Amino acid sequence: MTEIRPPTLYEKLLRKFSIITQIVSLIPIYTLFIGLISIALVPAILFYQQADAWSSDLTGIKRASVLGFAVGIGYLIYGFTLLVVAPAANFVLRANLKAWRGQYFSGAAVRWYIHNGLTYIVRYTFLEFITPTPMCIWFYRMMGMKLGRGVQINTTNISDPSLIEMGDKVTIGGSATIVGHYGQHGYLVLAPVKIGKGATIGLRAIIMGGAEIGEGAKIMANSVVLPKMRIPAGETWAGIPAQKIDTKLIDFGDSPLSAPATSSTHAANE
Repeated sequence: MTEIRPPTLYEKLLRKFSIITQIVSLIPIYTLFIGLISIALVPAILFYQQADAWSSDLTGIKRASVLGFAVGIGYLIYGFTLLVVAPAANFVLRANLKAWRGQYFSGAAVRWYIHNGLTYIVRYTFLEFITPTPMCIWFYRMMGMKLGRGVQINTTNISDPSLIEMGDKVTIGGSATIVGHYGQHGYLVLAPVKIGKGATIGLRAIIMGGAEIGEGAKIMANSVVLPKMRIPAGETWAGIPAQKIDTKLIDFGDSPLSAPATSSTHAANE
């Protein structure tokens, strides 16, 4: 994917003194993340301080109720502020990803780490509470994900958002995992994921880097689409790894997501 170039001094240090160099490298990165969380907390703390002042004449359960309510509202203020702060930092740092293959211990991999780190501080502290609302869609767009109209995302298990593209009316089921990377022969590979218009990704399915899902295709629950797999338009795939199945052989009502993934191998061999 990229031309071969000699390693930089930083990359040589990463490979020769990996633990020490990684620790030194993580200090500014973690400082950045702590700073962003701190910025997002400022409006929440100001609100709490104001609530504390308002309730200064109260005592007992009344004061505790006011301050408890202020903490709850403050958490929401923090979360919605972080939804803006993290993408803004991603934009300023130019952390969006491109297709790439190289050493885990390399300067280019740092960008991958930062991009996902910015995604994860939102994912693990607030994103669950706004999934699958339009605010979730907005956040992923701001992080570089290409999304069509009417997309429904009911999961937070997403990494490398700037490498992911979804067409109009794509549906992502609950707890599905979509990542734009994988490891291969000791290398880190960043590879875009494309999910075509009207495709459906079932509950807890896994879509890995480099995969392409055609328009109107269906990936059934608990299935795994391996790196570089191509799912043709309109087909239904299931299993681990996913294989094409003939839906006429399975009676699962109106929902393509309710058929058991364990039937995939048998159905594919029919």
